[in-house]
Amino acid sequence: MRATDPQITFADLEFMSQGIQLDPVLEQILRFVTQNAALVESVRKQLDRGLKKPKTGRSGLTAQQAILSLILMRIKNWDYRELAERIADGYTLRRFTQFYSQRVPKHDAFNRAHNRMSAETLKLVNEAVVQGTVSAGLEDGEALRVDTTVTETDIHWPTDATLLWDTVRVLTRWMQRLRKIVPHEVPRFSNHTRVARRRMLKLQRMTPTERERHQVSTYKQLLAITEDVLDEARAADYNLSPSQFVEVNDRAVHRPMGEILRDLNAARQERERADAELAEVIGRLGLNGKG
Repeated sequence: MRATDPQITFADLEFMSQGIQLDPVLEQILRFVTQNAALVESVRKQLDRGLKKPKTGRSGLTAQQAILSLILMRIKNWDYRELAERIADGYTLRRFTQFYSQRVPKHDAFNRAHNRMSAETLKLVNEAVVQGTVSAGLEDGEALRVDTTVTETDIHWPTDATLLWDTVRVLTRWMQRLRKIVPHEVPRFSNHTRVARRRMLKLQRMTPTERERHQVSTYKQLLAITEDVLDEARAADYNLSPSQFVEVNDRAVHRPMGEILRDLNAARQERERADAELAEVIGRLGLNGKG
């Protein structure tokens, strides 16, 4: 049975009378968790989830112990084995996690308890801790400290050969997509993914003897293929650059000064000739201002 408020023993009373002082951050977190009954009750329900008879059987971690041990593990960046050992060996951490003089469970018990807590519950725990630290002036909430959890995913070990293969594969895929969208701006290119993959697999499967004879030459071939793909990607990037469609150069042509002066002289002579012809026509018509 998972007790909501476990009975305090005489050993616990003696432990509590020692006057152990906590770190200010841990003290504030402990106070906040013990005062947040809704959070503790939510975690207790998560711990009882899936149990056929949650009111019978051995006593497990209480909701407060599960919350506080999880917070402690995140703050100190410990694994489960170190968490169990540190709590068992330290009076201060025993008081913080509410174990006091009780027997600290093994690391796998902490793991099982934390795994029963859903993502929504962990979000509530994180929000409660942040709100508590901000209200206490211990944190301003301006900086984000990201913690990560290891999860299984499809990813290969990043060797040199596989990284080169990834470069060829990803760039080729993106150029194929771009060519479908803007076929005139992206030039035709050769698909080198198959030949690059064969070189990568050959490097991965080489025996020690084969590496001595063929590793360097095979790497040179794979590097040459990767450089060809990079050149094609750069050409496509250049063709798609906005500078190709915006005139940025000053194309004004400056004429020699002698040529400009000759043209001005010819224009002056033409103007004088036109003025003389106009004066002659006006005189014939008697429009020179007389009468």
